[in-house]
Amino acid sequence: MRALLRPAQYLALAAYILFLGFPLLWLISASVKSSGELNSLTVSLLPQQWHWDNYSEALDRQGLIHSAGNSLVVALVSTALVIVIALPASYVLARLKGKVRAAGVGWILTSQVFPVVLVILPLFLILRTIGLADNLFGLTLVHTTYTLPFALWMLQGYVTAIPVDLEEAGAMDGAGRWTVLRAIVFPLLMPGIVATAMFAFVSSWNEFFFALVLLQSPENYTLPITLNMFIGGEGKVSLGPLAAGAVLAAIPSIVFFTILRRKLTSGLMAGAVKG
Repeated sequence: MRALLRPAQYLALAAYILFLGFPLLWLISASVKSSGELNSLTVSLLPQQWHWDNYSEALDRQGLIHSAGNSLVVALVSTALVIVIALPASYVLARLKGKVRAAGVGWILTSQVFPVVLVILPLFLILRTIGLADNLFGLTLVHTTYTLPFALWMLQGYVTAIPVDLEEAGAMDGAGRWTVLRAIVFPLLMPGIVATAMFAFVSSWNEFFFALVLLQSPENYTLPITLNMFIGGEGKVSLGPLAAGAVLAAIPSIVFFTILRRKLTSGLMAGAVKG
C-alpha cells in the first residue's frame, strides 16, 4: 500500500499542475491559430498551421508596447509605495495593543466591505478636482490606496509570527531599535515582503475597472484597456491578436515572479537560520 502512495501523490500533483497550466497552454495555442481555425467547430490544442502574424498584429495595433510601459510604471511605483507604507504600519499594527490596533484593524476590514462600483464615482470627482483624473500618477495613487489595506493585513500576519523574544534579546545585547529592526526583524520578514510585493504588482498590472473609468487619453491607456480594444463595437472579437496580446501581457508578471522568487527563497533561509 505504501508503495502505491508515492506514485499516487506524484500523479495527483501532475494532474493539479495540468489543471492550472491548461488555460495558459490553450491561450498560447490560440495565439498561433488563424481566425478560420479559431472559429471552426473542430477543437484541437495544437494548431493545424502556425500563424505568427497574430503577434505582429497585436504589437502593431492599438499601441500595445506603449500601454505595457504605462502598466509597468504604474505597477512598479504602486508596489514600491505599498511596501514603503505597509512595512512600518504593519509592524505598529502587530506590536501595539489597545485602541491603535483596534482602529487599524477596523479601517482594514471596513475598506474591504465597500465594492469598487460604490467608490468609483466620488473617487473620479475628487481626482478631477485636483487635476489627476486622466493621469498615470493619479491611477498609481488609486492602485496604492486600493491595495494597501490587504497588503497591510498580509504583512502584519508575518510580523506577528516573529517572536518578540528575538527583539528583546537583541535589545539586551545593546542593539538599538533600528538595529533590531534592520538585523533581526527585516530579514525574517523578507518572505512576507516578497509575497506582498507580488500581490501588489499583480493587482496593479491586471487592474481594469479603475483604469477604464479614470483614463480617457489613449496615450495614458494601460495594458488591460488596450487589450479590451481588440473587442469591436459590435462585439466582434479578434481572437488571434487578442490571445497573442494576452500572452505578451503575461510575460512581465512571470519575469517579476522569477526575480522575487529568489528573494523569497533567500528570506526563508535567513528566517530558518535566525529562528
